[in-house]
Amino acid sequence: MIRVFVFLGIGLFFGVTLFKSEAASWFRIYEMFQFQSFHMYGIIGSALLFGMLFTFLLKRFNAKSLLDGQPLNMADKDKSWKRYLYGGTLFGIGWALTGACPGPLFVLVGAGFMPVFVVIAAAILGTYAYGALRSKLPH
Repeated sequence: MIRVFVFLGIGLFFGVTLFKSEAASWFRIYEMFQFQSFHMYGIIGSALLFGMLFTFLLKRFNAKSLLDGQPLNMADKDKSWKRYLYGGTLFGIGWALTGACPGPLFVLVGAGFMPVFVVIAAAILGTYAYGALRSKLPH
């Protein structure tokens, strides 16, 4: 039961951070794709840098899970570039069309933007389609 509260707390913190930093704002995302503002690039860039730093530190010190004390499985992945190019392109197209990446979708619901339920339904449908077609896709 403690895991539920830990993950709920992390999700709540993440949602509030996204909302307060305006990372869930359609207008900020639109500015980014129009190259009119550095705001979103700064948020994404700082998240990337901190993610790289923390991943390096977790690997360097053989970190263990806080919940169960088991070693973290951080094996190196395949370094092929095609799947990242295709996936990133599809992700970017979806992001540009909807004005939101998957992270802030539920933040937008919490902020009262109910039309985002259409985007959530499309994201669930896309995830299901990927699962159904996974064996036929380049990995």
